[in-house]
Amino acid sequence: MQPTVSETATMPSVDQLKGLGPKSRAMLAQIGITSAAQVRAADAFALYAQLQQVVPNLSLNMLYALIGAQEDLPWQQIKHERKTEILLRLDDLGLAPKRK
Repeated sequence: MQPTVSETATMPSVDQLKGLGPKSRAMLAQIGITSAAQVRAADAFALYAQLQQVVPNLSLNMLYALIGAQEDLPWQQIKHERKTEILLRLDDLGLAPKRK
């Protein structure tokens, strides 16, 4: 069910989430993500997979940023503390970055 116009007007926008700048917001808009609620409700790995389909050479930093936005933490902290866990999950999902 789509939100009503009045519900949409009161939803926080993506720009209110920590770590998602203008480029990240533009990428998310390409897959229909325009509210903070949508980001928070989605699986960050699923969003990342969707973004990979429309954004060439998508950086892994985007996944860190999505997780950080959901958890209200800086993406750098996510990368530093959980990189191995995240890479293992990406590998399980068949989304791991290709080694050069």
